[in-house]
Amino acid sequence: MEIRDADLSDEAVRELVRFHQADMLSMSPPEFSFALDIDKLRAPGIHVLAAYDGPSLLGIGAVHLRGEEGELKSMRTVPGSLRSGVGTALLEALMEIAKEAGVERLYLETGTGPGFEAAWQMYLKHGFEPCGPFGDYSPSDFNRYMTKSVG
Repeated sequence: MEIRDADLSDEAVRELVRFHQADMLSMSPPEFSFALDIDKLRAPGIHVLAAYDGPSLLGIGAVHLRGEEGELKSMRTVPGSLRSGVGTALLEALMEIAKEAGVERLYLETGTGPGFEAAWQMYLKHGFEPCGPFGDYSPSDFNRYMTKSVG
């Protein structure tokens, strides 16, 4: 598996981002779904990585760098590669990018339904802990927040 900067013009990457958004909307009401589209992933401070096996895209993940804080975004593995280590590899690479950029604390927002259980377990395994809403987020029954010191 190779982890590298994502090419946001690559149709496979764009398709996975669209799939991720649609899946998030199927599990949470629109006002509580915060998956980024391709244009928002191009914003300053957002670093997007992709995992590949040869030419085949396995997954994507992003980190929004904001000084001493960062937020994980758009973590998604292709359906055929779930639970194969892709998410872990992307998470570890994104945490390293954040640390090298001077980030002291990483945050993430995810959903609360059963479809998010594997993600929660991965984040807990890597030292993330539950926390309250951060940034512009608000408390809700549809969102779970986690954080980890990386500095």
